[in-house]
Amino acid sequence: MTQSVYLVILLLCLGLMYPLVTGIFMDKLASQKLCADDDCVYTISLARAEEDYNAPDCRFINIKKGQLIYIYSKLVKEEDSREFWAGSVYGEQYEDHMGTVGYFPSSLVSEQHVYQEANKTVPTT
Repeated sequence: MTQSVYLVILLLCLGLMYPLVTGIFMDKLASQKLCADDDCVYTISLARAEEDYNAPDCRFINIKKGQLIYIYSKLVKEEDSREFWAGSVYGEQYEDHMGTVGYFPSSLVSEQHVYQEANKTVPTT
């Protein structure tokens, strides 16, 4: 009896770990992005969040209304997709250093200041 219970528990554990081992495929957001440099490390602009946004997965960042976001790249919009930008959120806990970096919908922010033009087209990986 106990051996069969252990076998069932083992099989359940292996079944639950299967998605972790194989990974989860995420659709590519875009094939290209616009940056100020080839490595997309220079700030393009400063934006302010107009609405809250809860990240749907690890590629995205949570933003709260009023937060400042430094923009590093802008994904080139493709057919039937939303336009996303990549940036870094600064808030109370990130006063003197860079915060979390990720994507968010561009429609939820307003650009406050443009530092330099995003004129380099870079393929996304």
